[in-house]
Amino acid sequence: MRLRKMGLVLAAAIAAIAIDATAAIAADAVQLGPQPYYLIDQMKDGALKSKLEQCAAGPFAKSAFSIGHRGAPMQFPEHTKESYVAAARMGAGILECDVTFTKDRQLVCRHSQCDLHTTTNILAVPELAAKCTQPFSPADPATGKEASAKCCTSDITLAEFKNLRGKMDAADKTATTVEAYLGDTANWRTDLYATSGTVLSHAESIELFKSLGAKFTPELKSPSVEMPFDGNYTQEAYAQQLIDEYKAAGVPPSDVYAQSFNLDDVLYWIKKEPAFGNQAVYLDGRYGDKSFDHANRATWNPDMSKLADAGVRIVAPPMWMLVGLNDKREIVPSVYAEKAKGAGLDIITWTLERSGPLNTGGGWYFQTVKDGITSDGTTFELLDVLARDVGIKGIFTDWPATVTYYANCMGMK
Repeated sequence: MRLRKMGLVLAAAIAAIAIDATAAIAADAVQLGPQPYYLIDQMKDGALKSKLEQCAAGPFAKSAFSIGHRGAPMQFPEHTKESYVAAARMGAGILECDVTFTKDRQLVCRHSQCDLHTTTNILAVPELAAKCTQPFSPADPATGKEASAKCCTSDITLAEFKNLRGKMDAADKTATTVEAYLGDTANWRTDLYATSGTVLSHAESIELFKSLGAKFTPELKSPSVEMPFDGNYTQEAYAQQLIDEYKAAGVPPSDVYAQSFNLDDVLYWIKKEPAFGNQAVYLDGRYGDKSFDHANRATWNPDMSKLADAGVRIVAPPMWMLVGLNDKREIVPSVYAEKAKGAGLDIITWTLERSGPLNTGGGWYFQTVKDGITSDGTTFELLDVLARDVGIKGIFTDWPATVTYYANCMGMK
């Protein structure tokens, strides 16, 4: 009876979110704002810049090439209703809910099971902060001790999770108070839209994305707690629960791109849910393996052909694994890209506009092309190589307007 009542309450909440979002998006066409134009202005003169300039007047439409990474987290709190609606307004044709679970085994949208202390206001809600795995501990300037906390979705129930408010992902490790710890948003982001971040269950995200006319790319996050959780909640049950929520919502498998860094999750979907596994995405994190040789890729395990033989059809490495520089410091496809395409694998990549201004080299996401960066306009130059030369099928982005502009200009739906 208690679960049935919870289901009815949740259904009502889902309906309210869906109706509100539909009304908001239906009233307006795709809106890109100034960012794409700013980046084009920064580009060096050439054929690509001229082509992009010719598309300035639009019109612009939604594109599945443009994937909202956690929504539009460059300026909106990630994995919130507001972030997803902003991404849809900017033409993202696919939206991402990173999926983890609560204490009562309900699926919710969070990038990590244990990031509530940096992505929500949980530490400012005493009754919930008390349930955190590690309560807030202030910094001690005298000893050099940093402020810390650890709050997980598995610490609280879904009903408790829904009482939280999403915020920009940040924490001040020099803080001596909770209020200060919850600040420290990067100076190239903003808190302007972070006053009322509405957190979502996975089921709510499905209904919201449907109302926005977007497809789905849920990522099954690695648990931060020992599995099986609570005695009998296995990894397989967790992976199946994700798929079951799409089936319950009547979503066609062709609209769902389930992802995981855990190859076993992808292989489970391929075997147990082939309609969904047919386009499951293997998020390739092998760059973190000690055996990964970026120079010649001779030590990949499994190699591209073995992935394809196992039924994997889509791989998704970070952008830097797909590109490098030639002798003229021009961006070109990498050996990884060539091998993946040679094995018949489709490629999706991540994450554009997550590095802030490129005048400092672009950071982790641009590490193989750092010496080829000339301005923020290099964003479009990299995107063009990924699209034309590497042949990616889509790209995750923290600000979908830029990718939507490019996709429309180049005739990509």
